[in-house]
Amino acid sequence: MNNLKNKHHKNLTLKKWSEFSLMEQMSNIGSEVERAIKWRCKNKEYSKLAIERSLELIDMTLADPKNKGRLKEVARMREVLVDYFYFDNIYNSSDVLWRKYFFSFNYAAALAKGR
Repeated sequence: MNNLKNKHHKNLTLKKWSEFSLMEQMSNIGSEVERAIKWRCKNKEYSKLAIERSLELIDMTLADPKNKGRLKEVARMREVLVDYFYFDNIYNSSDVLWRKYFFSFNYAAALAKGR
């Protein structure tokens, strides 16, 4: 079931990742994006590693069979995120935009867990 080779999440299988709801998956991705933003000006290497981890989690989310109805949104989010961190930011993303985007997933995941 897991053909993905994880560089950063070596012990995380697609089977285990699939046990998380989409909201939890997106919340975890958002945590890595937040780290990448936080470290962007302080330590470029830490920022790079955080964005690599987020991309790894995004790829696992795309591979999760239960998410097949959300592939377009997740794939587009990946595209815009890569543009923001690695290329010319043609979509005019910002740190504030990414924080707002992922906050809703954090909130929904917390509500689902009764927090």
